[in-house]
Amino acid sequence: MTKKIALIVGSLRKDSLNRKFANTLVEVAPAELQFEFVDIGDLPLYNQDLDDAHTPPAAWTAFRDKLRDVDGVVFATPEYNRAMPGSLKNAIDVGSRPWGKSIWNAKPVGVISASVGAVGGFAANMNVRQSMVTLNAPVMPGPEVYIGNGTALIGEDGKVNNDKTKEVLAGWAVAFAKWVEANGHKG
Repeated sequence: MTKKIALIVGSLRKDSLNRKFANTLVEVAPAELQFEFVDIGDLPLYNQDLDDAHTPPAAWTAFRDKLRDVDGVVFATPEYNRAMPGSLKNAIDVGSRPWGKSIWNAKPVGVISASVGAVGGFAANMNVRQSMVTLNAPVMPGPEVYIGNGTALIGEDGKVNNDKTKEVLAGWAVAFAKWVEANGHKG
């Protein structure tokens, strides 16, 4: 059965390293996972006053509606100062509100991270996991993917040129498909 998966890239850069790995993930994933990239760059900063006044920005409402209808979510995140980017944390916050209406509740989640450094965005990956567990989203515990020295794995065409990395992403995607099946809403 096909599963609709939102893919959220934490970097807003046009030439994002994590977007390149996310594109490869989409290419090597099993056919039952149908990915849709969900942009977070236009989400205004979360301010509870707007929800309390029942005047949330249209971008918040569109984001919430889109995520509410997916079977699972994959985050592809860089690491900024040993944490997830502020834009990604803002998206998580927007989706978690208003209180009692979190779009993340019981939504299966997977996290991959890549960086130019050797650690592969480990701290950001853990940071996303911590936030999502707090929001009652079942986060796939393993396999884990931290892609270090990421620029060395990208060819001049902007695509992943390392077969082992593609294999790792393909294996992760198979595990994630099983995770969504086991932890998703039963209709």
